[in-house]
Amino acid sequence: VQLQASGGGLVQAGGSLRLSCAASGRTFSSYAMAWFRQAPGKEREFVAAVSRSGDITYYADSVKGRFIISRDNAKNTVYLQMNSLKPEDTAVYYCAAGSHPTGRGASYLYWGQGTQVTVSS
Repeated sequence: VQLQASGGGLVQAGGSLRLSCAASGRTFSSYAMAWFRQAPGKEREFVAAVSRSGDITYYADSVKGRFIISRDNAKNTVYLQMNSLKPEDTAVYYCAAGSHPTGRGASYLYWGQGTQVTVSS
């Protein structure tokens, strides 16, 4: 499966962005989906994951209550709605596809190219 992330940009602290990740290739609904991020000089970290049907979601503590992950299997797309953004949310955001919704990056088979999110203070 090929993944294409989009929707990143520059936003002020307190603002919102919605990231999208469009999938092509094999059946999108066969995969759990997740978002990870990597800030300059830091390791990649888990942000959120959603099950194949979309009924189960997981979040990193740092984004819980501010970010919402969702998916539309008819459109082969997963979303990350980011609200109340903080400067520490600045990173390249990657979408990933795997067999189970987990926070472990090694569990994901396919990765998108990343989209830059910059939050100014």
